Amino acid sequence: MKQIIIIGGGAAGFFCASNLDETQYKITILEQNSDVLQKVKVSGGGRCNVTHACFDPRELVQFYPRGNKELLSVFTKFQPGDTMDWFDQRKVSLKIENDNRIFPESNSSQTIINTFLNEVQQKNVEVKTKCAVKEIEKKDAQYLVKTNSGDFVADYIIYTTGSSPKSLKIVKNLGHKIVNPVPSLFTFNIKDDVLNDMAGTSFEMAQTSIPKLKTEESGPLLITHWGLSGPAILKISAWEAISLAQLKYHFEIEVNFISMAIQDAEENFQHFKQNNPKKTIGQSKIFDVTNRFWQKILNVSKVDLNKQIANISGKEMQAILENLCRKKFQVTGKSTFKDEFVTAGGVDLKEINFKNMSSKLLPNFYIAGEVLNIDAVTGGFNFQACWSEAWLIAQDLNNL
Repeated sequence: MKQIIIIGGGAAGFFCASNLDETQYKITILEQNSDVLQKVKVSGGGRCNVTHACFDPRELVQFYPRGNKELLSVFTKFQPGDTMDWFDQRKVSLKIENDNRIFPESNSSQTIINTFLNEVQQKNVEVKTKCAVKEIEKKDAQYLVKTNSGDFVADYIIYTTGSSPKSLKIVKNLGHKIVNPVPSLFTFNIKDDVLNDMAGTSFEMAQTSIPKLKTEESGPLLITHWGLSGPAILKISAWEAISLAQLKYHFEIEVNFISMAIQDAEENFQHFKQNNPKKTIGQSKIFDVTNRFWQKILNVSKVDLNKQIANISGKEMQAILENLCRKKFQVTGKSTFKDEFVTAGGVDLKEINFKNMSSKLLPNFYIAGEVLNIDAVTGGFNFQACWSEAWLIAQDLNNL
């Protein structure tokens, strides 16, 4: 019986193992950590954002800053609808939330983990944890996988290690070209009076732009202890990952907290002023922001909270609107979620055959998941790439 060694016990590795024909192969998963599926566990705040309700491959690839051209053919064979169907066949109910992210009905990533563990157990897949691969050698028609727990011989290798520098080095030593990895999903570190003591304040729809890079994104925004986060920030961090690394994460960002053109905001303000002249500005609910944030904006704009709105000068109104609609911040670094870390960079995509995810340089060697130079914005897209790529590998091996 031919031996398949899957290196990396994460999303791509387990999905591949779950779809392989165990009557045809002996399958072993090698994982260097003491736990498998660690990213699956922490994804979506522990609920596991399995995929995204975008069922047209042409639309789906738009969410991938790197890999969009290559993934088009992959997604025509296995897309989010197929992922939902796969879990449905295993009695796992998924639900689509308002923002189109897809989670297990149970709201627990453990449901997804248990499904995979159950699948590989039924297929008698051997899972070896705390088994770190040091080197892979090509031996005639096979591969010798050297680990801290002894050597393994493989007829086929499925390389799904994630993007750790060590795993990239191993595949580089086998001849693959590596695009240097840089962080892709991260939050912006900002020190500014507007954000002080405002951690936890969120905005349903904000616009962010980095003038230097002529780029903008919109979406929910969150103030954190370190600065700014939320989809509006994470999207821009993904698309501009390489440019922001070149800027060493020091740049200016402009934020429109209310997603409203300054002229429209001024009209709203004037309208409110005419209808409520006696109200104090501090108690006026003109825009859709929290009272705490509104009062912070007034403080930073040097406007007395107790002033009647009729007495607000044109200059004061402009100061308020500038801080709400065109606030410029200096970003002085980034914070990554250690557990949900995603990188841009990895194995060069020109060296992969996207019909079956096989290496063009190494026979019987497949590569999938984050070790490739593919990444997506937040929302379940990175997992979908893993599921689709792993499924193609399994189909290819099952049909040999």
